Amino acid sequence: MTDATLRGAEPATVRDALDRGDPLPGTAGFAGELDGRLVRDVLGRVPLFVDDASPDWAFEPSTLAEPRLVPAGTTAPVDDPVSGRESRWTLPEPEPEPDRDDALEALEHAIETAAETVRRDSREIAVAFSGGVDSALVAELLDAPLYVVGFPDSHDVAAARTAADAMGRDLTVIELEPADLERAVPEVARATGRTNAMDVQIALPLYLVGERVAADGFDALAVGQGADELFGGYEKVVRLDHRVEAETVRGAVREQIASLAEQLPRDVLTIGATDLEPVAPFLHDAVVEAALRLPDDLLADEDERKRGFRRVAARHLPGEVAERDKKAVQYGSLVARELDRLARQAGYKRRMDDHVSTYIESLLADGTQ
Repeated sequence: MTDATLRGAEPATVRDALDRGDPLPGTAGFAGELDGRLVRDVLGRVPLFVDDASPDWAFEPSTLAEPRLVPAGTTAPVDDPVSGRESRWTLPEPEPEPDRDDALEALEHAIETAAETVRRDSREIAVAFSGGVDSALVAELLDAPLYVVGFPDSHDVAAARTAADAMGRDLTVIELEPADLERAVPEVARATGRTNAMDVQIALPLYLVGERVAADGFDALAVGQGADELFGGYEKVVRLDHRVEAETVRGAVREQIASLAEQLPRDVLTIGATDLEPVAPFLHDAVVEAALRLPDDLLADEDERKRGFRRVAARHLPGEVAERDKKAVQYGSLVARELDRLARQAGYKRRMDDHVSTYIESLLADGTQ
C-alpha cells in the first residue's frame, strides 16, 4: 500500500476544501486517502494510482500490478476507486484582472508567497538550472545552489553558465556521457511506469541532475515546472494550430494548465527516484490563482510569450535573463539526440516505428533479467 495516507497537505485543509468545493485552498497539491476516500487535487500535483486488478492504491505505479492514474480533482471510495469516482474540483474561471499593474502586483506577491513557504522549511534545497527565466527566478528567490546537466556541447550548459555569470552565482555543471543515459533509462522507466520516448527523454535530465544533487547531500530539488503552462510559454497557444482545441490564447493556456495532471507525475516520480523531494514554487495554489487572473495582454502573442511572468521576473533578475527563451529540456540538454544515437547504434533504426521507445523497452527488459 503506502507509507503515508495523505501527501502534500494537512487533513484539515483537504476536508475544508471538500466542504467548500475550493479547488485552490492554499496548498502545493495533495493526494491520498482521507476518511475512507481517495482524493487528488485539481492540478494533479501529487501522483496517485489505483490498481485495475485489485482495490489497492499507491503513490508510485511500480507497487501495483496494473496501475492507473487517478484523474485530477476527483474523489472515490477506497473500496470502489473506479466506478465510485466523482469530480469534486474543477479549475476556476475568474474574470481577468482589469488593471494591468494590479495583476502584476498580485502575481509577484503570489510568487514571493510560494517561495517564502518553501524557504520556511528546513530542507536543504538545490535548483535544477537551465539558464532560462523559469529556473533563474526560482534560484533567485530561494537563494539555493545551481546545478545544470547536459552533454558538453549542449545549449543548456552554455545558457546556464552565462545566466549564472549574469546573476553572480556559482554553478555546478554535470557533463553527461552516453553511458549515463544507458544506466539511467531503466531507473526512469521503472520509477515513472513510462517507456515512451518523449517522457523518458524529458525525465532523464531530471533524474541525472537529481542523482548528483542527492549525492551532494541535499534533500530537495527545486524546479521551474508549471511556468510555461500557467503563463503562456508555448508557441502553440499563440498559433492556435492543430495542437490545441481552443480558439483563443486564454483558452489555449487553460488547456495547457489542464495538461499538467498528466505531465507532473512523470517529473515528481523521477525526482523521487533519486531520494529527493520535488519543489515547484510556481505550482503553488496562490500562483495558479494569480495566473488565471492575468489579462490577455499579459499572457502571450506573436511578439512575446509569458509577458506578465517576464515582467515580474525582471524585477528580480538581470534583463538578459528575464527575457530569455529556453529549449525544451530533452533538446537543450541534447539527451534526445544522444538517446536517438544510442538506439540506432543498438540496431533500432529510424525506419522502425518509434525506434527510441523500442530501445528504451529493451534496456528495461535487460535490467530486469
